[in-house]
Amino acid sequence: MLKIGEFSKLSRISIRSLRRYDEAGLLPPASIDPSSGYRYYSERQLLIANRIRSLRDMGFPLAAVREVLECYDEPRALERCLLLRRAEAREVMAEAQRRLRLLDTALERLRKDETMMKYDVTIKTLPERQVASVRQIIPSYEREGDLWHIYCQETARMNIQDGDPALCTAMFYDGEFKERDVDVEIQKNVVGTYPDTEHVKFKTVPAVQVASATFRGSYDQISAVNEAVAAWVEDNGWAFDGIFFNIYHVSPHETRNPDEFVTEVCYPVKRK
Repeated sequence: MLKIGEFSKLSRISIRSLRRYDEAGLLPPASIDPSSGYRYYSERQLLIANRIRSLRDMGFPLAAVREVLECYDEPRALERCLLLRRAEAREVMAEAQRRLRLLDTALERLRKDETMMKYDVTIKTLPERQVASVRQIIPSYEREGDLWHIYCQETARMNIQDGDPALCTAMFYDGEFKERDVDVEIQKNVVGTYPDTEHVKFKTVPAVQVASATFRGSYDQISAVNEAVAAWVEDNGWAFDGIFFNIYHVSPHETRNPDEFVTEVCYPVKRK
């Protein structure tokens, strides 16, 4: 039998953690001296201690460790538990990377000259155009690519002629920012007449006057661009007048480097 200090050294787990694992019912001492209260562990418990330490290092919360420990004798069940934890870790990593991009963008903007931080806003009119359109409720804004995949899949054999310019746009119909179940329509300028498919509809879009600002870089900048457009519209005697949309001049379809994206944010407007 090993005293708790000896067991702590061999298992590389602090006495404090061993007491916590005991309270959680994960690793109780093999015996406790009734007179002194000393805790003793058996050498065989080192295997369980090592498993607990490994699971904690993987990020499993204490409440989940018991369940995973019970899976160690069932390889398939253990694999499911580990795969689930890996997926959760990847989500955490993706969120951390997103926050790092935001920090990098903020720092980059701070280091630039103030005039470089401003977005140029212009008034322009997009002419009437023929478009191929896909509109659906999608789980989140980040899933917009699903709509473009539908368009490509259902028109692959139709020999569609792109418009000139070949504008790719996304329109956002919800009257508020939503975290889920968002109403989005994607459009691509086309030339000619084509039959509708299951999800792709061909239609004529009327001319629209917009206040627009074009920026280069990741989509993390969109909030700042929206702020610039809103301020410009207010300061110059215009009012918002319709569904806003983005035009993707260079998108993930052309490059995987977010620094190379070129996006135009457009807000339909009218004179006050």
